Amino acid sequence: MGTAAASEPTILILGTSEGQTRQMGLDLQEAGYHPVTAYSRKEGLALAADISPALIVVDRLLGNESGLAACQALRQQGIKTPIVLLMVKENLEDRVACLECGADDYFLKPYRADAFLKIVQLYLQSSPAEVESLRFGELTLDLVNRHAIRNGRVIELTMKEFDLLKYLMEHPREVLHREQILENVWGYDFVGESNVIEVYIRYLRLKIDGEDEKRLIQTVRGVGYVLRES
Repeated sequence: MGTAAASEPTILILGTSEGQTRQMGLDLQEAGYHPVTAYSRKEGLALAADISPALIVVDRLLGNESGLAACQALRQQGIKTPIVLLMVKENLEDRVACLECGADDYFLKPYRADAFLKIVQLYLQSSPAEVESLRFGELTLDLVNRHAIRNGRVIELTMKEFDLLKYLMEHPREVLHREQILENVWGYDFVGESNVIEVYIRYLRLKIDGEDEKRLIQTVRGVGYVLRES
């Protein structure tokens, strides 16, 4: 869709429905972004490496291919760009699949321009760090390179895992309600009851807690979570 101006973040759309993908591209262009589209995993991987997009949107139903496999392939290729997965339904199994394939977030169909653009804005808004790292005990969060370090072990994080851990580390030993976390980390409303926080906490624990290391993210039943050492 033309050449991107320097101020226009490039967004790669890996879709299967030509009509929907074209509409997403038009909506993004109107909102000041530069959309680039692909209709196969092979084409998407090549473009992602070539144009270094600021955000990648992948349809889970990618024709005869799997959008989940496309996300995994992007991560295996070393692409660290935030990925938003388009999904038809939202249940625990689908949210876990979203995380396991390397996606940072998901957007539920049917496509709605206003809601979609909110997610895009959330991921592309600039938030300059005032400090280069946060520390809690033996855990360090590198705000520049966007990964965690614990006992010399570098821990790679998805964008949403990073945002969640950052929020917890900005409020150490403070019990944070689920509503606070949703509002400050996700920044938009989920439809109905969602245990998306539990899913992300589970994956954060698997990454930051080694075999002989203390669990740092504690559950406060009926309330939320707290970052503390005991």
